Amino acid sequence: MPTITVLTPVHEGGDRYLSELYECLAEQSLPEGWRLEWVLQEDGRTGRPLSAVPDAPWISKGDGRWGGASQARTLGLARATGTLLRCVDADDLLPDSETLARDIEVLAADPALGWTVAPCLDFFPDGRREPGPYDPDPGPLAPGALLAGARGGAFPVMGTTLTVRTEIVRLIGGWPAIPAFEDAAVALFCEAVSPGWMQSLPGELYRKHHAQHTASPAYHDAEETRVRRQIVIDRAEALHTRGWRWTPQVLERAPLMPERAPRVPAQAPLLLETASGTCG
Repeated sequence: MPTITVLTPVHEGGDRYLSELYECLAEQSLPEGWRLEWVLQEDGRTGRPLSAVPDAPWISKGDGRWGGASQARTLGLARATGTLLRCVDADDLLPDSETLARDIEVLAADPALGWTVAPCLDFFPDGRREPGPYDPDPGPLAPGALLAGARGGAFPVMGTTLTVRTEIVRLIGGWPAIPAFEDAAVALFCEAVSPGWMQSLPGELYRKHHAQHTASPAYHDAEETRVRRQIVIDRAEALHTRGWRWTPQVLERAPLMPERAPRVPAQAPLLLETASGTCG
C-alpha cells in the first residue's frame, strides 16, 4: 500500500501543541489505497514529548541525542517507509482534512514531478490567518524560481509546505547541519534536481507564538542569518551547475487520477472518532 510519511521533530518543552497536530493528522482523508505514517522524533531522550501523543499503529516514535531540528529529522528519516515525505513542525497544523490528499494527487498524476509546495497561512493566537507576501502562481514552478527568491532575500514559500518523493530527500543528503533555514534548504535542493508544482490552496498553518524558534533573538542574528543562507545558496547553485537530475525509475502515468480520486480515512474509525476538528 502506498504511504505518505509525515515527519515531525519535537523537543522537551516544544510539545505544547502536539496533541492538536495529532488530531489534525488523524482527520486527514487520503485517496483510496493510501495510508498515513507519522514519524515523531524527539530531539533528546526524555520521552516526555512523545507521551503527549497516544500509541497507534500509524505512529512511529523515536528519540536520539539532542542536536537540533536537522538532526532529529535525519534520525526520523531512517524510519520513514513512505514513498512521499512531508515535514510538519510540532507547533503547526494542516489547514484542512484534504491537505495531504491534494499533494498526493498532484504527485501521483505526474510521476515526473519530484515535489510540491503550497501557500502558507500565518496562524495568530486570536485565530487570524494571513497569507505570505511572496506566494508564486499555482501550477508548474519555473526552474530556479525558489533560488532566485533566496538570492533576493525573499524566499517565496515555507519549506515545511514541501511534499516530496522520499527518494529525492535521501539522494540530496537531507537537511543541512545549520541552526535554521534547513527546511527551505531541502526545497532549494529539490528544485535543483527535479521539477516542482505550486498548489493553489494553503498547505500549512504556521502558528505564531512567543516561544517559537523564529521569535528568538538568536534566530534574527544578522551574521548567522547571512552565513546559513549563503551555505544553502552555495549548495543549491552547485547542484544546478553540475546538472544532475532526478528521474523516476518508471515514467508512466499513475492509476490515481485527481479528478476521480475518492477520499477515505487514513486511519481506523476509532482514531477518527477521537479527533476534535482541529484542521480547518
